[in-house]
Amino acid sequence: MSNSENKNLQTKRVRTRFAPSPTGYMHIGNLRTALFTYIIAKKYGGDFILRIEDTDRERYIEGATDVIYNTLRQTGLIWDEGPDIGGPVGPYVQSERMGLFKQYALELVEKGEAYYCFCSKERLEELRAVQEASGMATMYDRHCRNLSKEEIEKNLADGVPYVIRQKIPTEGEVTFHDELYGDITVDCATLDDQILIKADGMPTYNFANVVDDHLMGITHVVRGNEYLSSAPKYNLLYKAFGWDVPMYIHVEHIMKDKQHKLSKRDGDASFEDLMQKGYLTEAVMNYIALLGWAPKGENEIFTLPELIAEFDIHGLSKSPAIFDPLKLRAINGVYVRKLSPQKFEEYAMPYIKQAVTRTDVNLHEVAALLQPRTEVFTEIPAQIAFLDALPDYDIALYTHKKMKTNPENSLTALKEILPVLENLDEPWTQENLHSALFALIEKLGVKNGLILWPLRVAVSGMAFTPGGGIELCALLGKQDSLARIRYGIEKLSAGA
Repeated sequence: MSNSENKNLQTKRVRTRFAPSPTGYMHIGNLRTALFTYIIAKKYGGDFILRIEDTDRERYIEGATDVIYNTLRQTGLIWDEGPDIGGPVGPYVQSERMGLFKQYALELVEKGEAYYCFCSKERLEELRAVQEASGMATMYDRHCRNLSKEEIEKNLADGVPYVIRQKIPTEGEVTFHDELYGDITVDCATLDDQILIKADGMPTYNFANVVDDHLMGITHVVRGNEYLSSAPKYNLLYKAFGWDVPMYIHVEHIMKDKQHKLSKRDGDASFEDLMQKGYLTEAVMNYIALLGWAPKGENEIFTLPELIAEFDIHGLSKSPAIFDPLKLRAINGVYVRKLSPQKFEEYAMPYIKQAVTRTDVNLHEVAALLQPRTEVFTEIPAQIAFLDALPDYDIALYTHKKMKTNPENSLTALKEILPVLENLDEPWTQENLHSALFALIEKLGVKNGLILWPLRVAVSGMAFTPGGGIELCALLGKQDSLARIRYGIEKLSAGA
């Protein structure tokens, strides 16, 4: 932990905020920001604030705020202050705070840290076109920066539309500190005089963020590193107001691959998508914590309280994180196997019932077989569809190098198995099937696989099943099992 962080934590109560826009879904990157923000607050005994930034009306989607609430509650990221529960620094919805931003912008104008800009849209477009044609950086040329008091008053009196711009120093440098990137110094000449209040009186995102973060007492700001370039302007605003600067933690993007960012608009999964695909909430949260953060030891499986205990800001990476669906699946599989049998059945049963409509199969036994072999719940129906009807399968399935089986010796095996099971007078249970088949294996003096692999293929028509041939026969019952074995014999005999 850096000296600046130590000092901050000793002198102020930690307050973090998650400030999403209600756009209709929870992007994985946004959820990771919420997770890191929540963890930092709770690790240091602080407050986690939810603020809804809904001023971008073009992207606003009705009902999207409920998606934010529901997602955070589902993931356990419970806020201490927010729109629905209130708090000492509300309101916590940005559109309900519109009246206060302009007064702060006017305060900067009075201090000489901001100014009225009356440039028309046409002039600005022409300026941009000239700069682009010349290969110059597209920046405002500060045309209105030094208007006289009389000119400003006349324009205001005449109702000339205006924006309020930040007055960036034209010389010197500005330095800001980020907990991951350290001190970053920027030449003021490269910074644009950004707009603080737009022509419609609405604040820009950057300005509203600074004002809201200050008024809400935010001490730590976690955000994507695309905002690194805005940080110098933020710091100049804090300095102009005489406010304390919060601790910045700029995190890297989550990438689909080395070239492309993860994006819902490109069809990449949101949190809701992952839930619909059969992932467990705890597994998803565990996985996204590892996207750009490395725990100190070898363990990568953490509950939320364990993440809070283990988390260290300086374990965050400055390199982009690649979203790896296979690793997410593996972590989800760990969580699935850790479920109690009752809880697993609760999750799995809707998927089991999608595939199994026959009434003579014990679905509780199906669930018991599935749990050790399930990584994602939505894959369950495909694993057990054979229970209702034997699929059309290729006899190539009978070939298994490790088991040393092939269609020829599998035909022999099934012909040995059939009479043994036909003559099984004891109850058709897994235990009795096991005893009968292993007696046959001992009698023939062969390895288990030479008998059990052909049996599995014959009764399932699949190479991968929840359970082996014995367990599947017990589920299917005597009549169906024998019918499938006979069909296997016919299929192998015909060589098709």
